[in-house]
Amino acid sequence: MNLFMQRMRMIIYLLFIFTIFSCNSKNDSKMDSIKISENNSTVVKNTEEKSSIERFSINIINKFPHDENAFTQGLFYYKGYLFESTGQKGFSSLRKVEIETGKILKKIDLDPEIFAEGAALVGNKIFQISWLNKKCFVYDLNSFNLIKTFEYQGEGWGLTYTGNELVMSDGTNMLRFLDPNNFQTTRLLAVTDDNFNPVHYLNELEFIDGEIWANVWQSDNIVKIDTSTGKIKGIIDCSILRTQIKYNTKTDVLNGIAYDSENKRIFLTGKNWNLLFQVELK
Repeated sequence: MNLFMQRMRMIIYLLFIFTIFSCNSKNDSKMDSIKISENNSTVVKNTEEKSSIERFSINIINKFPHDENAFTQGLFYYKGYLFESTGQKGFSSLRKVEIETGKILKKIDLDPEIFAEGAALVGNKIFQISWLNKKCFVYDLNSFNLIKTFEYQGEGWGLTYTGNELVMSDGTNMLRFLDPNNFQTTRLLAVTDDNFNPVHYLNELEFIDGEIWANVWQSDNIVKIDTSTGKIKGIIDCSILRTQIKYNTKTDVLNGIAYDSENKRIFLTGKNWNLLFQVELK
């Protein structure tokens, strides 16, 4: 009798354990199901949610000759001409260029130790920055005579002028706004996409109709940046331009944006490209 009772108790105990285990297993499966369901909902939400960033491609309106030995770092338009800053040590220069022919009308060569980068016009003065030399050179627009030199910390990549402030990029997602009178930083702006992810490698800059346009280094894209929030408003796919240029051993990335605000003309080129393009967005 005692042995029988012991066996019965053992059987009841095992059944009890099995029941608990089964319940826990079902609960675990349910939790896993909830997690999977939540994850799937998130994926669907992200997929269906429309991005606030507009997507553009370009039409080519005109093609013009461009010096394929020009390692274009900065570009701007003024009164019918292009002004170009070219880089690399021993080859850095500032140029005034005739658009239709690509002819260099005026040029100064920088010290061989200077690696020139972006350039911008402020009044009758041209500001030209350097990559690692931490120097900004200020020239007279007409004579190209050096007026003064500013020093700054960090790297210099792209440069543009908003009408009030200079804006400089340094290859990160940060834009530095500067007082042209002393080249001191007035504010910093972090550039992000619509999910607040930083957009790095901002290079040559141009101020167009209230927005900052920036070449994204090592890509065929130009981004349109809100000057107040730093949010990307648009992405311009310029990859079609690569199908038009003549390649050589020096041919490098898209880099160079100039804007004729009076006639609403946009000019694009690249480092050591043989062509300059007039384009429109589509």
